[in-house]
Amino acid sequence: MKAGRKDARYVLAIVALMLPLSGRASETIHVRLTDNAIQLDTDTTEAGNVTFEVSNEAKSNTEHEFVVLRTDTDEARLPVRNGQVTESRFRKMGEVEDLDQHSTKRLSLKLVPGRYVLICNRPGHYEMGMHKSFVVER
Repeated sequence: MKAGRKDARYVLAIVALMLPLSGRASETIHVRLTDNAIQLDTDTTEAGNVTFEVSNEAKSNTEHEFVVLRTDTDEARLPVRNGQVTESRFRKMGEVEDLDQHSTKRLSLKLVPGRYVLICNRPGHYEMGMHKSFVVER
C-alpha cells in the first residue's frame, strides 16, 4: 500500500473518533413568539443537544418568555394559578426570560426522549394560547 493511502486512512480514522457517539449534530429549532401563539419550524426532534432560537415577533410592545417543561400532560391542560402555569409541578428544563419585542435569544439544552410543553408563562399568556407540544424521539 502506498504511503498516501495509509495517511488518508489514518486521517479518516481520527475524524471518525472525533464524531459524537450519537451520530447526530445538535439541532436548532426556530421559535416565533407572536401576540398569542408559539410557532415552531418543527414540533419533533431527535434526542440530544437542541438549541431553541427564540424571537419575540409580537406586533404589540409585549415582553414574552419561553419555558420548556417535560410532561405528559396535554399542552392545554396545565394547572394555572393567578394567570400563570404552576411550573414547580413539572420538570423545568430551561427558559428564556425577559424577551423584548423584536429581540432574539438562544436556549441550548440536552433533551432526552419524551414529551414536552413549551409555554410563555407571563401572566395571562398561557391562557391566551401561548403553548405548544414538543416531542423528542430516540
